[in-house]
Amino acid sequence: MKDFLSISSCTTQELLELLDLSDKLKKYYKKGGRGDILGKMFRKTLVMLFEKPSLRTRISFEIAMTQLGGNAIYVKPEDIGGIGKREPVKDMARVLSRYADGIMARTFTHETVIELAKYAEIPVINALTDWSHPCQAMADIMTIREHLGKLKGVKIAFIGDGNNVARSLAFGCAKLGMKIVIASPKGYELDEKSITRTNEIVPNTTIQTNNPHEAVKGADVIYTDTWVSMGQEDEKQKRINDFKGFAVDSALVSAAPKAKIMHCLPAYRGYEITDEVMESENSIVFDEAENRLHFQRALLKKLLS
Repeated sequence: MKDFLSISSCTTQELLELLDLSDKLKKYYKKGGRGDILGKMFRKTLVMLFEKPSLRTRISFEIAMTQLGGNAIYVKPEDIGGIGKREPVKDMARVLSRYADGIMARTFTHETVIELAKYAEIPVINALTDWSHPCQAMADIMTIREHLGKLKGVKIAFIGDGNNVARSLAFGCAKLGMKIVIASPKGYELDEKSITRTNEIVPNTTIQTNNPHEAVKGADVIYTDTWVSMGQEDEKQKRINDFKGFAVDSALVSAAPKAKIMHCLPAYRGYEITDEVMESENSIVFDEAENRLHFQRALLKKLLS
């Protein structure tokens, strides 16, 4: 396992090993442990390339590297004239391979991280692309296993846009024995290719519907995400109108009153989720956010050690 670009490219065994290592390191650090247990990460350096700003991604990766005894360098688009603009991505990948021990990239197109990985001699981590958000989905799955005590047989109801998070969760479900029902307005469904691919792994893993109330019936987890992602600001009002009826509110949650509530953040309260549901006792949103740190710490240790 040289890179971490998408859940679809990982084996079930690799995903389970990462989850188990995440749990182990979380317990170690929660008890006050610091530094890398095996000492193999000392003074290693991660270059973090950002096309999109982020609170959780930057802070969690930077803290994870620091806790492991390494260093992280934050690179904004304007620092380098844009990823692939002033110089080709393949040239950047080969130069950074001579300087650093790993590359983390948060980009718009998925092709950027694929090209980085193709030409880099060091590990490349996808911290978000428009197609995939594997670190988020794995932190989500880690959180689900913590709260439910299992993965096999768990049903996730994803309410909202069939986006990068929905896609990554769908592949995670297929590889780890879960099921996902995605409820989206017409025109915002998860693409058919992804649905087909996940259902080829395990039949009926991913179901698409336009009815959120049907989706949440029998759900163990109700998950939602912003209706307007970065780069979609021009569509904001249209999306708000199109997603009416898809808010995770008390009426929707009443169909699965014991379901855990999840959101990858940032949350726009009053749109995709109400304040009441966000603050309810079933909400595990901030446990989920915390686990970004714990999963990514394990991922860094696995790839860079």
